[in-house]
Formats: sequence, C-alpha cells, structure tokens
Amino acid sequence: MKDIFKPGDTQSHRFVVKTDDVVVFKNEVLHEVCSTYKLGQEMEWSSRLFMLEMIDSDEEGVGTMLHIDHLSPAYVGDEVFIVATFRSFEQNHLSCDIEVSVGERLVAKGKTGQKLISKDKLKRLMTPKS
Repeated sequence: MKDIFKPGDTQSHRFVVKTDDVVVFKNEVLHEVCSTYKLGQEMEWSSRLFMLEMIDSDEEGVGTMLHIDHLSPAYVGDEVFIVATFRSFEQNHLSCDIEVSVGERLVAKGKTGQKLISKDKLKRLMTPKS
C-alpha cells in the first residue's frame, strides 16, 4: 500500500446522465431523472480513484459503506460532477466525503467507505463454501 494521500485531498470525475440512468422499478420508469442507485455507483467510483492509486499489485479495495443524501434531480443530458474528499485511512479503511453537483446546484452529498485487503484474502472470501 502506498500512503500518498492526506485529509482534504480530492479526486473527481464527471458523467452525463443517460436514459439508462433513470429510476426504473419492475420495468416501469418511475422518474425521468438520475436514480439514487446510479449516483451511488458513481459516488463509489469517485472514492475508488483514491484506492486505485494506493493499492499494490497484490491488493484490492472493497466497498464497506455508502451513504447518500439525494437533494435535487439531475436530468437526462445533465453533466454531473462528483468530488470525493479524502477523510481518513485507518486500519486499512478508506473513508471519503462526497459531493455531487450539476453546475452550481448540489444534487447529493454523502460518504463512502472501502477496505484495502489482499487479493488472496478477497479470493478466499468470494469463494463459496461447500
């Protein structure tokens, strides 16, 4: 593991809301805005950007926590900007604060957690017990 980040460091990325990103339950479009679950995926990716720079070739990061406060809609065609702010890395656990915006409007905020573990341990954990 590379200890290269400090509290307050940021990672960011953007995505454009597509029709596949809207709220759909049981094959029915509920709202034609970006779903909370799509925001969750993108929020986790923004914090994973830290992990990708931290891990060694024999290590991996796995999600441990996701908290989202979805505050306003992001519409199909909107460009969404996500910023992950490094909060801490303690006992192999990365914690980030996340803000999601469209232009100046705050769409969501939240927190993510990931744990750094060895690929060998991850393989053992992901192998079904017989």
